[in-house]
Amino acid sequence: MKSHYLVVAIILILGACSRGVIKRDNYGTKFYSKQGSKGRGSFDPKKFSVIRKKLALLRFYNESPYGGDDLAVTATGELRREILRSGEFIIDPEGEKLFGNSKEVYAGGGVKLVQLARKAKLSGVNFVVFGRIKHARIRQKVDEIGFVRQMKSFTECKIEIRIFDVSSNKEIFTKIYDGYSDDKTYHFYSSKREDTLSYRQELLRYSTRVAVRKIIPEILDLSAKLDWMGRVARILGSKIYVNAGRQSGINIGDVLKVMTEGKEIYDPETGAMIGLSKGEIKGTLEVIDYFGPDGAVAILHSGGSVTEGDFVKLY
Repeated sequence: MKSHYLVVAIILILGACSRGVIKRDNYGTKFYSKQGSKGRGSFDPKKFSVIRKKLALLRFYNESPYGGDDLAVTATGELRREILRSGEFIIDPEGEKLFGNSKEVYAGGGVKLVQLARKAKLSGVNFVVFGRIKHARIRQKVDEIGFVRQMKSFTECKIEIRIFDVSSNKEIFTKIYDGYSDDKTYHFYSSKREDTLSYRQELLRYSTRVAVRKIIPEILDLSAKLDWMGRVARILGSKIYVNAGRQSGINIGDVLKVMTEGKEIYDPETGAMIGLSKGEIKGTLEVIDYFGPDGAVAILHSGGSVTEGDFVKLY
């Protein structure tokens, strides 16, 4: 009889341990048991942080006759602020050094992104955001009210945004966003404001910011559909160092699956690259500690043959 109770106790313990492996999505708010049943269960989502993907934001350029480089700087700066404000991304400070600016990417037809995709993977970049101001203009209208002549200013801006997914090695998003402003929506008062170049430039900047802010929800939606990916940076003894940690939203106790690099698939007729195949799973790692500003220390959880340069994803 005692042996029977002992067997039952062992089974219960093993069952509890099997439920201790937590699977979560990129937002850190949905948890899955090892058997795959959905639900939060007894896990507290406040203890889990959002996984932040790393992106390279390339400086925009202005191909319209209005606004000059100042408008491109405004668009890039506004997008940077809004992306960081979302709290779901890390902007790679070395991104532009690797890929160049948006104008260089457009000039090469995007070939540079494809050529540097593997190098970007190794640095932990998940996707590249670039774009241009396709159209900007200023219109002025004079309303005559009795002996009073009132001038009204209107500006509009069209910004093209493109996103390149480093993992699949292809462009996955392109869209044009409109922004408008006038004397009524942009409250900026100064003497003879309609006659000043600085006022018209301020209106153009405002319409540019309006267009940029429309981009953020779609970037967030698109990002949610893409897998986060990191890399095994170093192996020292039994410890495996990953190039993403606290800043990226990796938690102590997270289990990461180790993947080989996918193979490039080419069209036999045209020779053009179609995309990348999925890598093979080599095993899993368990995060036990952090190091540096954004690194994690892990140990082998299952499998084997993990090597430096292997890629990791959320389990």
